[in-house]
Amino acid sequence: QVQLVESGGGFVQAGGSLRLSCAGSGRTFSDNTMGWFRQAPGKEREFVAAITRTGGTRIYADTVKGRFTISRDNAKNMVYLQMNSLKPEDTAVYSCAARAPRGIVIPTTAASYESWGQGTQVTVSS
Repeated sequence: QVQLVESGGGFVQAGGSLRLSCAGSGRTFSDNTMGWFRQAPGKEREFVAAITRTGGTRIYADTVKGRFTISRDNAKNMVYLQMNSLKPEDTAVYSCAARAPRGIVIPTTAASYESWGQGTQVTVSS
């Protein structure tokens, strides 16, 4: 498994931007498909974005498409989530997750990912 630590969360006004970072450890980091999920109070965890091990394919939830960008730097064992045009409904704890590659489909369910970080809080005020 991969150990993951998120950072970069905080408090921002609507329309603002934040960049989340996820630092991974372990020699297999670059082999993993990486995803970002979020969970708001009283709601279930939901998929935000994912990226394949080479970065060649990226997918997004419809709610963030066009506003968020996922990227990775395998040389640094890092995954990023650039969040622009933030809305109050983006308020949540954001977690990164890792999945050993299996097949060509990028999963969007939390249960499909094996390793998780502790999460970082993002709060967007109106």
